[in-house]
Amino acid sequence: MRRWTAGMRVDLNCDLGEGFGPWRMGDDAAMMQIVTTANIACGFHAGDPETMRRTVEHARAAGVAIGAHPGYPDLAGFGRRTWPGVTQRDIENFVAYQVGAMAAMAELAGHRLTHVKTHGALGNACADDDGLAMAVARGIRAVDSGLAFMVMPGTATQRAADRAGLRPILEIYADRSYGATFNLVPRGLDGAVLHDPELVLARLLQTLTDGVIESQCGRRLKTEVHSVCVHGDTNGAVALAGAIRSGLEAAGWTLASTVKAGPSADG
Repeated sequence: MRRWTAGMRVDLNCDLGEGFGPWRMGDDAAMMQIVTTANIACGFHAGDPETMRRTVEHARAAGVAIGAHPGYPDLAGFGRRTWPGVTQRDIENFVAYQVGAMAAMAELAGHRLTHVKTHGALGNACADDDGLAMAVARGIRAVDSGLAFMVMPGTATQRAADRAGLRPILEIYADRSYGATFNLVPRGLDGAVLHDPELVLARLLQTLTDGVIESQCGRRLKTEVHSVCVHGDTNGAVALAGAIRSGLEAAGWTLASTVKAGPSADG
């Protein structure tokens, strides 16, 4: 497996552009001043053409790298409801359709699309299923084989990135807990979402220092870490993201995107 070593450099990413029409989710403007990478909703679980384009424009102005953030076609459920019976063909279609749309909006806004990260229930399903994870990889490659695939270490998505020849961006979550398979603990369970900035930062620094993810049940996974995710749609998200950035920098970490942000070919 190819590997990219981060050293004392790490990316801080956030899922943004998750409003729809006049409705807004989170404080994207504030988050753009903190994070180094934005994963932008592509219209299925959230977002619309104008929201997508405007979010890319804000990212370009802030020097923030951008990725497509495809999910299930589930606006009412914000892409967090499971889809029993979903097929690999469905996943290929969902991903290629959304990534293609995001690539077009990035071109209109003059900013380069760098990667893809799956959202919500789609991401959870693919992390545990090698077939579905490979379907995501095929959907990405159908649009642009040069795009990186942001994946959770030790899961099917990491294996799919390697098998498909896509650059993996190994991501950990600052504000979420891990289950036994190193997938995320479902949001409805106790301790799934972490809110205490001191606890979050202490755990994150330990993970980065040791290069080890620890699950709720005590299992440990040795891994590189390229990017850290903090969610933008939870209470106190901006304050938590700011505390994480300040704490990482105080500990000697340089915050920078894993793939250099820049203008599109025509930008």
